Amino acid sequence: MTNPVPQSLWLAGATGLIGREVLDLALQSPCEVHALLRRAAPELPNSPRLHCQQIDFAAPALGLKTPLPAADALIICLGTTIKVAGSQEAFRALDFGAVLAVATLARDAGVRRCAVVSALGADPTSGVFYNRVKGEMEQALTALNFPQLLIARPSLLVGDRARLGQPARAGEQWAERLSRPLRWLIPARWRPIAASTVARALWLGLANDKGPRLRILESDQLQTLADTQAC
Repeated sequence: MTNPVPQSLWLAGATGLIGREVLDLALQSPCEVHALLRRAAPELPNSPRLHCQQIDFAAPALGLKTPLPAADALIICLGTTIKVAGSQEAFRALDFGAVLAVATLARDAGVRRCAVVSALGADPTSGVFYNRVKGEMEQALTALNFPQLLIARPSLLVGDRARLGQPARAGEQWAERLSRPLRWLIPARWRPIAASTVARALWLGLANDKGPRLRILESDQLQTLADTQAC
């Protein structure tokens, strides 16, 4: 049996590039969205179905004084860069520690479907710190044994960071400009991908409550799934 959309959703990372796109999709449906935020976010849409909850990712049980309402699904779009985080330790605290904390709380609350944004090249044995942390995060979430876990591994993201009040990332801009004329010569897995495309793939990927227990989608597969009308 297929559910067209989750009826209730926990969303971590709603102020980010992919998370905001997920939020917009969710609010176009009848879904009740519980956004888990590190700070107040007045820039988010005003909707009676959006419930914002400030949390402390480093605190036990995220510092919640009362439990979050039960939900059908969890989507985690947390992520930063080492440059923005300021150090490898700060990067790991968010991209591994915070992701695992949210997922653990959701699993313990009975959430059955989870989707998480990882990255192209994620590998727990990688010699590249960024890729290794992403791979270790994937391992940790897999070990939580959600009935359904979808791991998205997008390549370089393309999106409107100015809309979110975020500074442009020079690396993303240059990579997009350089790759645009050669787009069809670049293997689909490595091409830049729109944040909106990743968000749609996450949303569609959670629509089937009888899907496989673990699903890892590389960037080209995210593009294919997002282009479909159903999963």
